[in-house]
Amino acid sequence: MVITRCSNNYGPNQYPEKLIPLFLTNAMDDKQMPVYGSGINTRDWIYVTDHVKALEIIMNSGGLEGEVFNIGSGIELSILDVAGGILTVLDKPDSLVARVADRPGHVMRHAVKTDKIRSVLGWKAEVDFETGLRETAEWYENNRPWWEKIKSGEFKEYYRKMYSELEAK
Repeated sequence: MVITRCSNNYGPNQYPEKLIPLFLTNAMDDKQMPVYGSGINTRDWIYVTDHVKALEIIMNSGGLEGEVFNIGSGIELSILDVAGGILTVLDKPDSLVARVADRPGHVMRHAVKTDKIRSVLGWKAEVDFETGLRETAEWYENNRPWWEKIKSGEFKEYYRKMYSELEAK
């Protein structure tokens, strides 16, 4: 058995409750992007195809029984940085960023150290954040019926519960 631990994935076809698709789809509809607290929390974001390539290398490499590999891009971005990147990609105004009350126990940093997978297997992420974000935005723009259907159903209740303070504005 080999264990892998990955940082935050993003890319096409991700359920719109996750941060990047939520922010993208909200901004595409000129709705606010809810940023918890200060927005300085950081995450290591990895494009989905990079994650898959890492898994393929691990699965196709022999002699790894009992090993543990962390998979990530190695680049941390704050939630505000991600929001800013989305606004840039979509050419939207900063006014779409809306601060909401922070969640109790919200993790300030989520990242993994990827030295081992780089040195042992020679793997590293290939897709930079800007490129991955542009490709992801393009996918969501081209697949509106998919996410609009999701966001019009039970997702509405989830969104109301999580971000009700935005609806009061």
